[in-house]
Amino acid sequence: MTTSVGITAQGLAPLLPVTGSFALPFSAYFTFLSLRVVYHRLKDQCYIGDNSSKNNDLNNKLYLASRCHQNFTENVPIALIIAAFAELNGANQKTLSNALTALLTFRVLHAELGLINGLGLGRPIGYWGSMATTLWLGGYTAYLVKGYWGF
Repeated sequence: MTTSVGITAQGLAPLLPVTGSFALPFSAYFTFLSLRVVYHRLKDQCYIGDNSSKNNDLNNKLYLASRCHQNFTENVPIALIIAAFAELNGANQKTLSNALTALLTFRVLHAELGLINGLGLGRPIGYWGSMATTLWLGGYTAYLVKGYWGF
């Protein structure tokens, strides 16, 4: 016999279908970034930190891979939390899907066409796009609950 865990009342589940739908692509890309760091750690035999045998940071593949991974983990969680707040407060599913697609695109641009190459054009586009998307999600969420503040 199986037992459901969590909120299962009719009409409540699933609570976050849009944000939940993006769990796979975001976690898959996170895993890719993590595996790339591990690959460079093994290749450089540098098991702690990101200082491989190469001195120049722009040529240090382990350092660049670590920065791509770290930048992802610094930016994506807060954006996903804000997206979940928006969805729980009645966000339009298509609008939210577009925002999360944009966020993922900007994070990939930042890492793959920017940071992993040192100073590629994808880095500023990905950074500013990620910041704009996160800020927009915050503003959209605040708009959705404006009635709470009396507006």
